[in-house]
Amino acid sequence: MDRTSAMPDPGDRATAGGTATGGNPAARKGLLWAGALVSALALAFPLAGAGQASAADANADVNNVRNAGFESGLSGWTCSANSGTAVPSPVHGGASALRAVPAGQDNARCAQTVAVRPDSTYSLSGWVRGGYAYLGVTGTGTTDVSTWTPDSGAWKQLTTSFRTGSATRSVTVYTHGWYGQQPYYADDLSVFGPDGGGGDGGDPDPVVPGTPGGLSVSGTTSSTASLRWNPVSGATGYSIYRNGTKVTAVTGTSATVTGLAAATSYSFQVTATNAAGESPKSTAVTARTTEGGGGGGDLPRHAVTGYWQNFNNGAAVQRISDVSGQYDIIAVAFADATGTPGAVTFNLDSAGLNGYTVAQFKADVRAKQAAGKKVIISVGGETGTVSVNDSASATNFANSVYTVMQEYGFDGVDIDLENGLNATYMTQALRSLSAKAGPGMILTMAPQTIDMQSPSNSYFRTALNVKDILTVVNMQYYNSGSMLGCDGKVYSQGSVDFLTALACIQLEGGLDPSQVGLGLPASTRGAGSGYVSPTVVNNALDCLTRGTNCGTFKPSKTYPALRGAMTWSTNWDATAGNAWSNAVGPHVHALP
Repeated sequence: MDRTSAMPDPGDRATAGGTATGGNPAARKGLLWAGALVSALALAFPLAGAGQASAADANADVNNVRNAGFESGLSGWTCSANSGTAVPSPVHGGASALRAVPAGQDNARCAQTVAVRPDSTYSLSGWVRGGYAYLGVTGTGTTDVSTWTPDSGAWKQLTTSFRTGSATRSVTVYTHGWYGQQPYYADDLSVFGPDGGGGDGGDPDPVVPGTPGGLSVSGTTSSTASLRWNPVSGATGYSIYRNGTKVTAVTGTSATVTGLAAATSYSFQVTATNAAGESPKSTAVTARTTEGGGGGGDLPRHAVTGYWQNFNNGAAVQRISDVSGQYDIIAVAFADATGTPGAVTFNLDSAGLNGYTVAQFKADVRAKQAAGKKVIISVGGETGTVSVNDSASATNFANSVYTVMQEYGFDGVDIDLENGLNATYMTQALRSLSAKAGPGMILTMAPQTIDMQSPSNSYFRTALNVKDILTVVNMQYYNSGSMLGCDGKVYSQGSVDFLTALACIQLEGGLDPSQVGLGLPASTRGAGSGYVSPTVVNNALDCLTRGTNCGTFKPSKTYPALRGAMTWSTNWDATAGNAWSNAVGPHVHALP
């Protein structure tokens, strides 16, 4: 059978969901026809017993699915062609979820036989994300039903209902993906209704969940604090407490508390909840809101950014854990373009990094974050080919970057597109991404000097367009030759004046001082030209923040809130014995 044009089997026909966008036109037309047919049938022949569920005894209704949240691996489930595994991330609830991968002629079908009662109405529900995802039931003795959704970067709930026949005592619940599409995830499935009994259905009665661990502050603004924590097995929700008072409840493992006062410290705790009750409160964490301005989460007032190389080009090969503690933001270079316009992915170069595994990488990212650092994914680079030049590619960019952030736990994104960008659509993409990721998202940029010579340039315009969510622009003061300063004079690379007079353009062109950083190579091998000693970098920082150690150019005023400095790269820095970060890092952190 040709998988690109095959129709789903009758159990796959959609009773709800979106329009398929992948595959060839014939496949899309077939999926639309199937959805329309089932909708018409549903209108003509309503489900028997519909509307009776509300009249059922609520105390008698249970979830008849065993291992509904995949907390016990695949126990109770059977997946075709070994296509399914239980994974710790991403999850909707608890500590595990199903990940299933369609391949070849297999659609990654995972199923379970569920005990039910005859002549009863049941609600079928499940949470899915990733590629095309189907949820359905067969063997009802009446009308088998299913529902589906196109690919989704966030968890989405699928729901439908069915009525069992007069002799039906078990049904088969299933999920599956679609041929040639991306893997899908499923979690927290339920067949809710009368207990089927017989030992085949019904999870054990819940017990009060354990106390959540790993509570941390993932970001703050002048009025919000974003929190995240580790999932708790058996939990169906979480409650957030501010200064001892419950302020909100969520089903996931993150939350943003709003309505806070600027420049104020708050204490937060979280509890896990389910039908059995509420856990003790977690260890408290403190979050201090910012004084105002753009994004930046809970970064220090002055920060050091370093690019970490996901490849071996002769610099020291590092794991994330090897990066010096002087770096506050670690930008992972780089995301990879895909065949979809604007979309990116990330592929760890395990072979080039001496066998560094994805699991080790993710654990190292979490460890850096636990130490108060931010780890972000950088898009672009000297040879980057990501292009965002229309609404569709802007949407693809936002969705794909968010997926990468979720998969690897990144705190945000760095825009290092050195081959031009479209201010209109990159602005659209970044705002869409920010809406998904929340106010704690780190957003950095690394334009070339020519890109920031005037606020009319596309890169500069983009930075100004997203000023309210922008963390820092670390312009590259290298590989550029001579450039104009804000006083109209020409300055050459390699001097304090080059750094200060060009930074002045950004500082007087609309960016907040907290959004301006100085980007320099970590060693002579880190760039073709423009390397300056750490002393020159520190002198430029002093000139801009304190008015001291200037060259011939002296700004008309000082900018004490200047964010800090950036280097390419942590690997070249390590090659030189971390001389750059050991000198510049403490100096940045001691700025006024």
